Amino acid sequence: MKSNKQKSEPFNYMLLSRYQMDIEYFLNYGNRCEKHLFFDTKEEHIKETFKLWKSLSPKPNWLRANKLIEYKNLILI
Repeated sequence: MKSNKQKSEPFNYMLLSRYQMDIEYFLNYGNRCEKHLFFDTKEEHIKETFKLWKSLSPKPNWLRANKLIEYKNLILI
């Protein structure tokens, strides 16, 4: 039987993917409008994205630390 952590693990990867898609949209077609982010502000969104990414093990191949840092630098300017 799977533990609660094992059951929530796939959801957390999907949620991280959602956060990443929101960032991509915000930076490109979303015209940097914060209403397109999952969280209320861009600062909160990037903070929660980092927090979720750090909680995952193993880290996803499709989102590396250097890409997260790049997103942070682009969002917070």
